[in-house]
Amino acid sequence: MPYRLHVNGQVHTVDVPGDMPLLWVLRESLALVGTKFGCGVAQCGACTVHVDGVAVRSCQLPVSGIGDAEVTTIEAMGASKVGAKLQQAWLDIDVMQCGYCQAGQIMSAASLLATTPKPSNEDIRAAMAGNICRCACYHRIETAIRMAAGLEQQEGGHAA
Repeated sequence: MPYRLHVNGQVHTVDVPGDMPLLWVLRESLALVGTKFGCGVAQCGACTVHVDGVAVRSCQLPVSGIGDAEVTTIEAMGASKVGAKLQQAWLDIDVMQCGYCQAGQIMSAASLLATTPKPSNEDIRAAMAGNICRCACYHRIETAIRMAAGLEQQEGGHAA
């Protein structure tokens, strides 16, 4: 069945089954492969995208449930002020090791900063609790979020 999707500011028509998860529509039909498959049960966060600005797990969201909502993926995140700040902070302090989970991490962080521009450490931990990093880069992820929010400065190549 054809579905009309608003993804990253563009309208796409895809002919897929209604129960197909948004993750696979993005990756297979639209070639937006930044969103990753992790666990398939919405527990790891690797597949996080924004639907109308809210972070959601795309591996469990059927394409038929999208309607006219705007979907934003990691590919468009750098175009927003918050997304660009997050991506730069990630690079500035070398957050990534393997990098597999990082698109989902950034998407969750951007959703947090959109609703809570100056989050506390507790806010950050609560918002990021559903994102798993197999390389255990949690401290650097939290530091990068604080940097993007203007709560922490980088000094000499390392976060203060």
